[in-house]
Amino acid sequence: MPSCFRIIVLIRRVSKILERIIAAHLLTAARLRGLLHRNQWGSLPGLSTYDGCLTLTNDVKTLQRSRLKVSSLFLDIKGGFDNVDNKTLARILREGGIPPYVVSWVSSFLRKRSCTLIFQGAPGTPAPVNVGAPQGSPICPWLCRLYVAPLHFGIPRGLMISYVDHFALTVASLSYCGNIRRLQELFEMVEIKASRLGNSFSVPKTELIHWRTPSQRHSPKSTSPMQIKGEVFHPKDSVRWLRYWFTPALDPSAHFACRLGLAQGAFALIRRLSPPGAGLAPYLWHRLATCLVAPILLYGADLFTPSVGTTNRLNTFWHKVQRWRTNSFSTTPTGILSVESCLPPVSLLITHRQRLAALRVVFSPPSVNPPTARLHPSFSSLLTSRAPDSSRALTKGLTSVYLPRHWRTPRPVPPIRNHLPIDAVAHRTLPFTTGLSKMPMINSHLVSPAPALPP
Repeated sequence: MPSCFRIIVLIRRVSKILERIIAAHLLTAARLRGLLHRNQWGSLPGLSTYDGCLTLTNDVKTLQRSRLKVSSLFLDIKGGFDNVDNKTLARILREGGIPPYVVSWVSSFLRKRSCTLIFQGAPGTPAPVNVGAPQGSPICPWLCRLYVAPLHFGIPRGLMISYVDHFALTVASLSYCGNIRRLQELFEMVEIKASRLGNSFSVPKTELIHWRTPSQRHSPKSTSPMQIKGEVFHPKDSVRWLRYWFTPALDPSAHFACRLGLAQGAFALIRRLSPPGAGLAPYLWHRLATCLVAPILLYGADLFTPSVGTTNRLNTFWHKVQRWRTNSFSTTPTGILSVESCLPPVSLLITHRQRLAALRVVFSPPSVNPPTARLHPSFSSLLTSRAPDSSRALTKGLTSVYLPRHWRTPRPVPPIRNHLPIDAVAHRTLPFTTGLSKMPMINSHLVSPAPALPP
């Protein structure tokens, strides 16, 4: 379809350096003046898709602890980069207190642009481009985030988060039908705000999911649909958002099944290009396994912990990679394979990724990373500020059955009560915090006082 194609702009190297400099000044000014919403992710230092998905799962679990029904609506702005209006963006920056010379530079950058298509059969003549930000430019993702920042607003007993042009609305009430009514009202509100900016949401990419707790796995599923722009959306059994696969019960099996299929496809392609005993050198095989196959296979392992059966399936595939790396027999013990191939088992790789992600979260300042702002108030950190839209207050006064486990308390076997996702992240850092009164702020340079920009 023609709508599936986007123009990627090839820009000169000097222009990219200049755009990086202006983008750094613009990001600093936007943070100091509050132009970026606290629940925005994407194209920002110190933030990743993991932070957005961790915030989503943590708020869903927190709302479910209060015995509420939780639902989420996933939206996608239609042509987010292509519909950035120059005059509207300049007005947003000017009203936000951005220095006039930065506003003038951005307006000049987006004005009087032309585009020439380079492919076989193209006319090769420049065509004027009056609307939109060029994809491929270092500054354009930040301009798009500043452009859609006014779409954010607070939701009582809910959450609104976004990753560049991908939005997620989460609400909670006593019934799924009540959630549908709330989501329809919220969609109308955000649609009105988007229309003022000249944007709209893509209907085919809209998805609805009703979250369920593990205790509800035997109860009938909710089939309450939602109607938007004349289209009826039924709740789905799985939703992909930011490359993470979510199920109503937050079961990681669906996510790792997709990752395993992608890793098997990539590994099959590698084996055809570099068969054992020929082609690449052994150290290059190891580099392909660690830099290509492992990231594809374990993407999302920082958020989801696979079950025993899923881990066994991942290990079976990983043993094939180890045998390909060492060119050994199929009867070689797996313990020797891990040592000879210098490829640790999957369980160790998952634990390593989860601990690195936990350390990055607790070391980040709460004003930059939303998951850090949702840590328990008793967690020792240099900054004690917490997120004002956190739903943790709803868990106060609950009975022992529904009360989440404290982040310092280990998880019993078998589990009776579990941690909240963000508390489980904090619990993983306990071995590293022994003897420390406060967690060090490794990423404190993100919020350090910046020099004042010239007027």
